[in-house]
Amino acid sequence: VRVLEPAPAKPAPPAGKPSLLEIVKQRKTVIVELDPPRDLDIDKFMQGSRALQDARVDAITMADNSLAVTRMSNLALGHLVQDKLGARPLIHIACRDRNMIGTQSHLMGLHALGIDHVLAVTGDPAKFGDLPGSSSVYDLTSFEIIRMIKQLNEGIAFSGKPLKQKANFVVGAAFNPNVKHLDKAVQRLERKIEAGADYIMTQPVYDAELIEQIYEATKHLHIPVFIGIAPLASGGNAEYLHNEVPGIRLSDEVRARMSGLKGPEGRAMGVEIAKELLDAAMPYFNGIYLMTPFLAYEMCVDLTKYVWEKSKRHDFHLYPLSK
Repeated sequence: VRVLEPAPAKPAPPAGKPSLLEIVKQRKTVIVELDPPRDLDIDKFMQGSRALQDARVDAITMADNSLAVTRMSNLALGHLVQDKLGARPLIHIACRDRNMIGTQSHLMGLHALGIDHVLAVTGDPAKFGDLPGSSSVYDLTSFEIIRMIKQLNEGIAFSGKPLKQKANFVVGAAFNPNVKHLDKAVQRLERKIEAGADYIMTQPVYDAELIEQIYEATKHLHIPVFIGIAPLASGGNAEYLHNEVPGIRLSDEVRARMSGLKGPEGRAMGVEIAKELLDAAMPYFNGIYLMTPFLAYEMCVDLTKYVWEKSKRHDFHLYPLSK
């Protein structure tokens, strides 16, 4: 067996730009998901990204063709928000869309662009998306992709060959707590941590009691949890998420409060419910993961400001909010 010589260490990130892992140990930390567009017009996406950056979010996270619906490359948009706005991108990588060759190539491109925060996800099967005739690749499981990303951090390619540099990826794992047996879901999560996951991002939660249960079930873990909260835009949005989207479950109370609402009234109630969930989550979790519905970024701007007001950490001396 040939022993691989260690690759030279990658320089440490510049002072004043700590990783999310460092920030979340010290204060409330907000990451906001903004969907890449389904067409070629990026104006609203960039407007939303700028508004979120102005609200001082810690990262803008972009899904990888979520629900198997074709969207613009999150690598390209991640580079734009980093280069044009100075925001930190957090890029999702789905096992569904690329074989091992494409996955490593994609990660190498992220490394070249200086994008080092990623979330490894399985990805919904292609048959449920807008191109049902396309193939789901799944060369890698979510466990394997985490291990192989961390392997790049050791300067070793997926093939086992040495690379000339080490990557510096901070790898997140997805967690669905909206299940009947939470203990079994946590056991699966523990396997992802054993594979090398550095932090956890949950599916959206719509029940204050479940938030406390998640804390109790995960408090033994040594990595941070970013609790997912997705404001609802309308009663129809609430019913669609509850009935059609795998991994999401709304409480009966939330569905009743959203029932029949749409337009400004629906969004206002969605923000009100989300603030109540934030009130429940913030005593337990420093990591907050907001998900923007339909590019209605004003809702998450409002919620981000609410977190800062509640946490009173505007001028934290060690790790300031990103600017």
